[in-house]
Amino acid sequence: MPLPGGLWWLLCCRRGFTLLHRDYGDGELSGDGDEDEDEETFELRTPSPAGGGRGPLDVTLTQPVRSGPVSDRLQSWEETRSLIPEKGPSEDDPDVVVKGWLYREPRGGGARPWLPPRRAWFVLTRDSLDQFSSSGKGARRLGSLVLTSLCSVTGPERRPKETGLWSVTVSGRKHSVRLCSPRQAEAERWGVALREVIASKAPLETPTQLLLRDIQESYGDPEAVALIYRRNPILRHTSGALYAPLLPLPYGVSAPGPGYAPLREEAVRLFLALQALEGARRPGPLMQGVLQTCRDLPALRDELFLQLAKQTSGPAGPPGPPATQDPAALRYWQLLTCMSCTFRPGGPVRGHLLGHLERTEQALPDSELAAYARFIRKALGRTRGRELVPSLAEISALSRRQELLCTVNCPGAGACPVAIDSHTTAGEVARELVGRLGLTRSRNAFALYEQRGSQERALAGGTLVADVLTSLAAEEAGLEDPPESGWRLCLRLHGPLHPEGLSPDGHELPFLFEQAQALLLRGRPSPPDDTLRAQAALRLRSLHRDFSPRAPLPRLDRFLPTPAPPREAPLRPVPRPPRSAALLAGAIWSPALAKRRAERARRGGAGRTAGSVAREGGGGAGTAAAVLGGWKRLRGMGRAEAMAAYLALAAQCPGFGAARYDVLELSTEPGGGAPQKLCLGLGAKAMSLSRPGETQPVHSVSYGRVAACQLMGPHTLALRVGESQLLLQSPQVEEIMQLVNAYLANPSPERPSSSPPPCQDLPDTSPPSQHPGLDEPQGQSGCLGQLQD
Repeated sequence: MPLPGGLWWLLCCRRGFTLLHRDYGDGELSGDGDEDEDEETFELRTPSPAGGGRGPLDVTLTQPVRSGPVSDRLQSWEETRSLIPEKGPSEDDPDVVVKGWLYREPRGGGARPWLPPRRAWFVLTRDSLDQFSSSGKGARRLGSLVLTSLCSVTGPERRPKETGLWSVTVSGRKHSVRLCSPRQAEAERWGVALREVIASKAPLETPTQLLLRDIQESYGDPEAVALIYRRNPILRHTSGALYAPLLPLPYGVSAPGPGYAPLREEAVRLFLALQALEGARRPGPLMQGVLQTCRDLPALRDELFLQLAKQTSGPAGPPGPPATQDPAALRYWQLLTCMSCTFRPGGPVRGHLLGHLERTEQALPDSELAAYARFIRKALGRTRGRELVPSLAEISALSRRQELLCTVNCPGAGACPVAIDSHTTAGEVARELVGRLGLTRSRNAFALYEQRGSQERALAGGTLVADVLTSLAAEEAGLEDPPESGWRLCLRLHGPLHPEGLSPDGHELPFLFEQAQALLLRGRPSPPDDTLRAQAALRLRSLHRDFSPRAPLPRLDRFLPTPAPPREAPLRPVPRPPRSAALLAGAIWSPALAKRRAERARRGGAGRTAGSVAREGGGGAGTAAAVLGGWKRLRGMGRAEAMAAYLALAAQCPGFGAARYDVLELSTEPGGGAPQKLCLGLGAKAMSLSRPGETQPVHSVSYGRVAACQLMGPHTLALRVGESQLLLQSPQVEEIMQLVNAYLANPSPERPSSSPPPCQDLPDTSPPSQHPGLDEPQGQSGCLGQLQD
């Protein structure tokens, strides 16, 4: 029987007023409970069954599965409403941490800004965050968010464009609650209380973690381990999707950087990327993208190790027979190889992974999977933190379990190929080349450098060469110049030069000879003119033997440094004539005449500067005649003798082999001014400080006068000369420290060889590093004048 029109109209109005009261009411009255499911969703703590050593209140996560139609189940509101007791807030509850009136943004408030926040009474206990319609005893509970160790809190932050309130967001497993307050202090109080409650919760364990513990306890029983794999599909290879991470990841934590979703969503995306490897035509870029994600998000590294262990276990357990015959299944092993050479897994994950690899080797001892397992086990024992993910060339080599070739340029010996892996350091490469060239017993020290033109960067002994090659490849890809002008690795002298006692038949003499010539052509050092001409004559004698008038003369610019470009002298203002001469301004004095005179003066000064530089650099006839005359006088000198004489002249130059570093000088006096940008030069006999763009040092200090050299922090170095102290900041402070140690260990008249170098490492007491500001203009400081010549 149809309802009468008046009764139908009454029911519709009652329903409409209920919805209006829910959205715009003051929250003091209790409704009938028919709230919108999209607006209010709840998360309840369900007690787990007893057994397995876990208490009745422990919460475990399960792997989600596809559910049936919504009509076959109770609605979310009805499920939660039947389990939440209908009682108001307790006034004397000892578990209450904080309570008060707050505003809550509706779900999807960012997408629907026309919905204003609703005011409600919130009560925070040790277990949950509850929302009530009012603060009275019979108030109706509007919602509850169970707090676990995986919940996260962000804020407080102000949202001036949306609500103008201070908001604190609490993220749970299913949804997030955004609490708002017009006062910042109130929002901060709730944020601190929520964080304290979440921090006091016991860590949750996923079913995968419980299974890993069972496998570890049954390590000596292969049948029990196989039974665990057969009964739990979550441990085996699957072609379906993964709906939740295998490890407990925090809820709602936003990943750093653009393009990343929350951690739990990124973990599911990683599994989809793994499954895409099976059909990828070019798996290298996809593997590199997965590795880059794990580098940017360290919390996902153990998750990916477990996902790879799952996918390499086979459909029937570890290992599955189809996995040994399917070529696409090898992609998982190849990515696991790259992961093991890039990151270190955590303790429990590492133990499970090693057991998985051991079971694979025992089940298939002569297969390719066993070869991958042995390679991965060795890599896990040597892997440490990588700064960069492997390049495509390194990924290709690791996929074939092969080494990577690295080319190092050695002066006098050409390009030397060296086989490296993902764990080879710069010190190991330098030692191998030193042994290959027969320089093991040499008094000189050698190190690996990055070189591009006149720029050089020393590599610390513990630097991974694979990371260096990756960074060089990335820099070359971003350069517009041809590849010949890019960075390359070279072996060069590191520290003071000892030219005496060099064997004429060994590799050390031509090695140091070619390196000295390379440093000379780059203007490091800049010896006097007589020394330059003598070195050019010795270089001609060693390469072209005796002078012959019939042979074509070589170009001298290959033996002398390139002259520096002339610096234009500043224009001096032309004095104006006296006032009495102003009457003849149109005949004798005019602005055009003044401009022509200034231009002639500028051209004349530039020409004189260029001529003097040309004579100094070898471009003049006098320099050429002096070099050829010296070459003629060296008739009959042997090649080894000429190289030894060349090195003896180079060793006499104070700046030979000097390394230059851009540093920031920090003031040690209160209110001493802003940091000053300087250039630190480390030579064979002294260290110097100069200003950028100037060749002459402001101050020079011999190593014998250095009383202490202390590493004050990760980027701060302290030098004490007498009673003065100098603080320097540089991102290359470890390289500076290593080179200063080498020079201080060199015996000198002011410091005998028996005295140890006064270098030591101190705890980090320096302020945060300011080395990113090296390129900014700096002010003057008073510490530079404390160093006396």
